[in-house]
Amino acid sequence: MHKIALLGTGLIGRFYTMSLLGYRGTDQIVMACASRPEEAQKFAEEFHIPRWTTDMAAAVRDAEVDTVIIALPNYLHKRAALLAAEAGKAVLCTKPLATNAGDALEMLQAVEKAGVFHGYLEDLVYTPKTLKALQSTQKGALGKVLWARSRETHAGPHSDWFWTKELSGGGAIVDMGCHCIEIARSFIGKENRPLEVTCWADTQVHPIDAEDHAVGLVRYDNGAIGQFEVSWTFRGGMDLRDEISGTEGTIWLNHWLRTGFEMFTGVGQSGYVAEKAEGDTGWQFPVGDEVGALGYVEMFLDMFNAMDEGRKPMETFYDGYLINAVMDACYKAAQSKKWEPVEIADWRGSGSKTAAELSLKEYDADNYLIKEELMPNGNQKFILKHKTSGAITQVIREK
Repeated sequence: MHKIALLGTGLIGRFYTMSLLGYRGTDQIVMACASRPEEAQKFAEEFHIPRWTTDMAAAVRDAEVDTVIIALPNYLHKRAALLAAEAGKAVLCTKPLATNAGDALEMLQAVEKAGVFHGYLEDLVYTPKTLKALQSTQKGALGKVLWARSRETHAGPHSDWFWTKELSGGGAIVDMGCHCIEIARSFIGKENRPLEVTCWADTQVHPIDAEDHAVGLVRYDNGAIGQFEVSWTFRGGMDLRDEISGTEGTIWLNHWLRTGFEMFTGVGQSGYVAEKAEGDTGWQFPVGDEVGALGYVEMFLDMFNAMDEGRKPMETFYDGYLINAVMDACYKAAQSKKWEPVEIADWRGSGSKTAAELSLKEYDADNYLIKEELMPNGNQKFILKHKTSGAITQVIREK
C-alpha cells in the first residue's frame, strides 16, 4: 500500500482520486493539498481523506507520505517535483511536465539524481482503445507507421490559470498538444527521434495572449510524420480522435462524442453530462465511465504496479521532457513560419532505419512493386518500377 499526498484538488485531482480510490483500491490518499483552506477541507471530507493542508512543502515532507501526485497548475509543477525529489518521495506529475523544456529537464535531472520513482501522467496514451491499438501496431499490424494524427478540441479549459500565458506556458498547444504529440510518438515508436516541426498557431476567438487554435507537424528520423490539431474554439463538446496510417494498415480511434452513447433531450437532465459538454439539452454524448475512457485507471495501475515491481512505467519524466522540447519548437515555428529543429539536450533513443534504408517490395527480379489492386472487372493490376531504368509500368492479370 502506498500513502499518497495529492497536490491539487481541481478537476484533474478529482479524476485522479476517483481512479485511485475506485479501481486500484490498495493505495490511500492521506493528505490533500490545495491553495485555499476551504477547498482542501471540502475535498478531503468528500473523499474521506484523513488530513488536508495548504502548505505544499508540508504535504510533500509528511512522514506518512511515500508518493506525491502533482495535479497542480503548470507553473507549480517544477517546484512540487523538486520538493518531492529533495524529500526522497516517488513523484507522479500531470501533463505537461513543465511550462518549457528547460524546467522539464531540471525536473528530470532532480528525480534521477535523487533516485526516486517518477511517472508522467499522460492519460490519453493509456485509454483502453489506445493500448489495444498500440499492441496491434507493435505486433506489426500496420507495417511501418508513416503518419499519426491526433486531434483534441473543445470550447476551452475550465480554470482561469489555463488562459493566462505566464501561468500555463502557452495556450492550446501546451494544454492539449502535449497529449497529441505523445500519442503520435507512441505509435511512431519512441526509439525514433523527433527532428523538426512546423506549426501554425493563432488566437482566433478569445481575448487572450496565448493561442486558442493550432495545427502542427513533427518529423521523425525514420521519415514518419506526427500531426496534431488542437483548439479551444470547437463548439459542441470535446472531440478526441486519432488516426494512424502504416504501410500495411490503418487505425481510427474516436474516444469522445461518437462513442456509442447518444441521447436527445428537450428538457435536460439538470446536471453534469460529460467533460467539456456545453449544455444539457439537445443532442448529448454522455460517457459511461469517464475515468476509464480517458485512461486514468490503466495509467495509475501501470504507475503503481511499476513502483511495486521495481520497473519503469510506460511514461516517465523523460517522456514529459521530450514533449516539452517538441512544444518549444512548435512555438518557435509558429513565430518563424519555418521548420524549426527540436532541441533535445539528452537523447536516449536508439534510432532506427531512415526512410531511404527501408526495404522495397519486389515483384520479380527486374521490378519493384508499387501497388497491387483488384479492378471492377475482376482483373488484377500491378504497378511496377524497373530496378535499373526507373520506368513505371503496369501488368494486368485477367481473371
